[in-house]
Amino acid sequence: MASLGSIRRDFAPWANPDEKPFIRFENVTKSFGSQTTAVDDLTLSIYEREFFVLLGPSGCGKTTLLRMLGGFEQPTSGRVLLDGQDLSGVPPYRRPVNMMFQSYALFPHMSVEKNIAFGLKQEGMPKAQIGERVQRMLKLVKLEKYASRKPHQLSGGQRQRVALARALAKRPKVLLLDEPLGALDKKLREETQFELMDLQQELGLTFVIVTHDQDEAMTMADRIAVMDAGKVLQVATPAEIYEAPNSRFVAEFIGNINIFDGQIVEKTGSAARIRDKSGTEFQIALGSNAQADGSAGLAVRPEKLQITRERPADAVNAIDGEVWDIAYMGDLTLYNLKLDDGRIIKISTINSRRRVEDALTWHDRAWVSFAPDAGVLLTR
Repeated sequence: MASLGSIRRDFAPWANPDEKPFIRFENVTKSFGSQTTAVDDLTLSIYEREFFVLLGPSGCGKTTLLRMLGGFEQPTSGRVLLDGQDLSGVPPYRRPVNMMFQSYALFPHMSVEKNIAFGLKQEGMPKAQIGERVQRMLKLVKLEKYASRKPHQLSGGQRQRVALARALAKRPKVLLLDEPLGALDKKLREETQFELMDLQQELGLTFVIVTHDQDEAMTMADRIAVMDAGKVLQVATPAEIYEAPNSRFVAEFIGNINIFDGQIVEKTGSAARIRDKSGTEFQIALGSNAQADGSAGLAVRPEKLQITRERPADAVNAIDGEVWDIAYMGDLTLYNLKLDDGRIIKISTINSRRRVEDALTWHDRAWVSFAPDAGVLLTR
């Protein structure tokens, strides 16, 4: 499938059939006892220099997958390969990877520079080289002025940078990050996302990050793997995940979505008609996963919908209801429209003008309309 929207940079080795994966999970299963399967017969490829995000709800297996790559867990079956090498039996300290934990795990009695130097000393690196490497890391994460401070004297964002510098100091081929921004406040988290992206590109490393934050994944990733119940449901660029989800779970997990459940009643070439449960018919543009008949869901993002007091004369797809809720967000206004059968439709509109004449308000009747290519058909 062609890319739907640009990605951060001109970088798409997964689209090249001659490119070999740098990290490869082959039919990997991880069970804890006889009752719990955290990862279920999973196969996944990650490429060198990729910023790859494992995204999913709590308990979906994403952290277990990361820990198997780091060597902290061993697969029950299957293989994990890095740069062609089977990692079976290779202990964590002998793998060319480093892991940055959510808690940061800094030594409270050590200064910033000693925390960064710790792993290098453990490896027996000469003192002069350690000093040079530590100074390089301090400069990289912009903490030169804080080298002698202890962790408790730093802000949350600064402690996060120390942990990052310590993980990078050993120059791993792969950096594993488990919810690295979870302890930061919203503004700092957003700033740090871009810093991580810039740092990853500057160093040319492969980053594999675990998160349950959709916005975080959409901002940073070259590609996202959406996981549930130990399986990967879709692997694609952020734009493809958002605009062309391959299942109801992915569509509902990423952002807000409206889904009109119904039946495909007609298919002609690249178009079709779907009749929803209320009897309303919609004309849609078909994707490659569409079937000629059977049940399906038409998924439409809130920003793809238009809300008006009257039905637009040229509207192909339209349905009316009552304005049930309104949330003014400054740049956006969010509407909940209650249909006559009780369903709630979500609409978001951009506030591009300072004044709005005859604005819709609570309990007004209104129409929602959308173009045939605004939605995606979900058959599973």
